[in-house]
Amino acid sequence: MANTDKFLRLINNPIKFRLFLLAKLPSAFFSGVRVLVADEHKCVVTVPYKWFSKNPFKSTYFACLSMAAEMSTGVLAMAHIYENDPPISMLVLKVKGDFTKKAIGRSSFTCEEGPGIKQAIHEAVSTGEGRTLTVKTYGRNESNEIIAEFDITWSFKVKGKAAI
Repeated sequence: MANTDKFLRLINNPIKFRLFLLAKLPSAFFSGVRVLVADEHKCVVTVPYKWFSKNPFKSTYFACLSMAAEMSTGVLAMAHIYENDPPISMLVLKVKGDFTKKAIGRSSFTCEEGPGIKQAIHEAVSTGEGRTLTVKTYGRNESNEIIAEFDITWSFKVKGKAAI
């Protein structure tokens, strides 16, 4: 898991990250999803309210909010499995979202569970058995009010091992 810094340098490079989105996650690219901050412990992902991400009710479409929420947790996981030997697979098993306020501007999702994600991945590698972990991410509006709260359940396992 020594490649965490290498991955974070790629993610924190706006040009390389946008090219990655365009190639691998075009819906996130066109929706305007961006990584604002990413380190070993925390990731902040934003999504704007604009033509491509809006719904008919003059707010950000829940799917775009969900995309940003999932990415705020997934970037932390990817940082800890990047170019790992043995390779690790990661998969979203469950998503639970609670929306508390209308998203009418730029929304930011923050996950601060990098250490827990790293631990789950370490356990999957050291035991050879898959691990699941539910992590929380909070969505806030431009006034720093919570607009949504997501629980994302991830599965981590060494590739080629039996599923959990």
